[in-house]
Amino acid sequence: MSVAQIGSWKALAAGVCAVLVGLTLPTVAATPAAATATTTTGATAAAYDDTYYAGAIGKTGTALKTSLHGIIKNQTKISYSAVWEALKVTDQDPNNSSNVILLYSGISRSKSLNGGDVGDWNREHTWAQSHGDFGTSAGPGTDLHHLRPEDVQVNSIRGNKDFDTGGSSFTNSGGSLTDSNSFEPRSAVKGDVARMILYMAVRYEGDDSWPDLEPNDAVTNGSVPYHGRLSVLKQWNEQDPPSTSEQRRNELIYSNYQGNRNPFIDHPEWVESIW
Repeated sequence: MSVAQIGSWKALAAGVCAVLVGLTLPTVAATPAAATATTTTGATAAAYDDTYYAGAIGKTGTALKTSLHGIIKNQTKISYSAVWEALKVTDQDPNNSSNVILLYSGISRSKSLNGGDVGDWNREHTWAQSHGDFGTSAGPGTDLHHLRPEDVQVNSIRGNKDFDTGGSSFTNSGGSLTDSNSFEPRSAVKGDVARMILYMAVRYEGDDSWPDLEPNDAVTNGSVPYHGRLSVLKQWNEQDPPSTSEQRRNELIYSNYQGNRNPFIDHPEWVESIW
């Protein structure tokens, strides 16, 4: 390469460098943490963040739990007999308006077959009544956020067992399993069960004549006001996010019956924020 060519390349390189030096790369700013994370419930959650949940936004841990309790404890209580008709609405089969969907079994059964005989469905307390001995009086015993339709015999098999993984199948199980001290619901409702149990733990804090209900990591709770197994419930909440039917149910209970919501259906990420 001649001296003249070398000089020409040097001049070109200098010009390019000058242009590059003059360029300013876009600044990448850190994104501030949002008040609430994006959730599977999307617009449903956002619709209530500035109103219903306004006092809870931005909180975490005990402060979040306390704030949510103050929000959801304001509810209309219904009678145990009224639960029958309410469940026919909240748990209606979307493909057959004459039926309800049974929680653990997944079976679609006629609304008219409610009662206590074999082949009927009855009112299952997801948070077992004996875990705090609250019975069926208006309050935790009639709270629709944890009451669901279930086959009479399946309800009896579940009994008051805590929730955990493992066990054997049984008639009309729908994929649910049970062993001597625990019950594992079918995969499609594992998250539903977790969010119902944790709703109860936030709603009932012992300040309104009812027991202070709390989750723990045991499966031998019996009559104490605890329900387990918390570590498994947290896993189920993550593995099985809120479904459309679960969101619909939450909305119906809020607008038609109790006037309060299950915050973990609107914001499943709040489970990890508290526990």
